[in-house]
Amino acid sequence: MPFTSFKRVATTAAVVASALAPLASHAAGLDLSRYSLTSSFALPSTASESSAITWNWNTGTLFVVGDEGEYITEVTRSGTLVGSMRLSGFADTEALTYIGNGEFVIGEERIQDVYKLSYQAGTTVSRNSLQSVSLGATVGNIGLEGISLDRRNGQFVTVKESSPQAVQIGTIDFAGGTHTMTNLFTPNLGVSDLSDVQLLGGFAGASFADNMLIYSQESQRLLEVSRTGELISSFSFTTVSGIAEGVTIASDGTIFITDESPFVYALTATPVPEPETYAMMLAGLAAIAGVTRRRRA
Repeated sequence: MPFTSFKRVATTAAVVASALAPLASHAAGLDLSRYSLTSSFALPSTASESSAITWNWNTGTLFVVGDEGEYITEVTRSGTLVGSMRLSGFADTEALTYIGNGEFVIGEERIQDVYKLSYQAGTTVSRNSLQSVSLGATVGNIGLEGISLDRRNGQFVTVKESSPQAVQIGTIDFAGGTHTMTNLFTPNLGVSDLSDVQLLGGFAGASFADNMLIYSQESQRLLEVSRTGELISSFSFTTVSGIAEGVTIASDGTIFITDESPFVYALTATPVPEPETYAMMLAGLAAIAGVTRRRRA
């Protein structure tokens, strides 16, 4: 191999080696910079003023509630209506998370109470008939905005909208009516409010499984945040919707964000090459360089 070819191999190897550096950040996070808006769809009328969304990993479908608390609605990933359940006695539903076995936890913002319900399409459930736990005092329109289950250990994380913003973690005992929620970190994320949270614990074994997604409606930004409150990555929603509030993530990593119009927006990621791929490339280039040196010798 001529010297110029050897130099080209060395240059290529250096480029590949430099590409390994960003992998440290990719490994630490889901990396929202890889995501782009790929589709959107309108929700049915039962999801009017949609404020919260969650992924049912058993059915592979999405569930949404509106902030008037009239229905919990099930749709496919493309927006086709599957069914709905009427809610009675709710007034300000802003938080929703799936907890398995067809059960959900739904939260009221101002009174900051959470309720456990078993979804039954075509039926009506009364708020007073459900097991509930109070997570805080009654406040104005600045209270409980989001809740998410950590599938690995059964803990919950909640977010409070503002004055002050709060991110809390703990267990909720619906049978006993008690909880152990306490501050996880003091939010200093550079956003005006916190409107929903989605834990990434469902990706057990992934490097980002301890992180969470937090959405800010007023700042129109999706954040990936660590358990210590470190901002890992973000995605701007300013050109998409100014009235989005809810976020969830499917088992394949697709992120769904819902707004009050009511619409759902799907974000998908560009795959990141595995470190092993780069390692194989470097090994191959090193072998070529070695052969070249022997021939020149």
